[in-house]
Amino acid sequence: MTAPDSTSDAMHPQLMLLMELQDLRSQHRELEKDDGAAPVEKEHFHMDPAEARAQLAEKVSELEERLDPQVRARYELIKPQRDRVVVPVINGVCYGCFVSIATATVGDQDVHQELQSCENCGSFIYVVS
Repeated sequence: MTAPDSTSDAMHPQLMLLMELQDLRSQHRELEKDDGAAPVEKEHFHMDPAEARAQLAEKVSELEERLDPQVRARYELIKPQRDRVVVPVINGVCYGCFVSIATATVGDQDVHQELQSCENCGSFIYVVS
């Protein structure tokens, strides 16, 4: 998952790290699925799914260590409840819980300079314009 191009240059570093973590965790979940693709992945892509899962888990742990303590505490609270800890806000609506976000939260032109979260579901948010 990547942030919109118009905001990525000014996006909060911890938010970018959270988005990277979310993407790696999603990849890990996909590799955990027993959908019968493992033999094909091994034969055609020369990839061992178990080894790939281990590498992803290691990278996730490394990135989690880089989170600021307060951000990591919130991340650890959200992570078990939701697959996505970072969600977009589109037209003022949080796409984690589909509740309207206060205009003051999403209306600031430097909204991505600070790490923000939805007051309703707790997900970290970024605004898509």
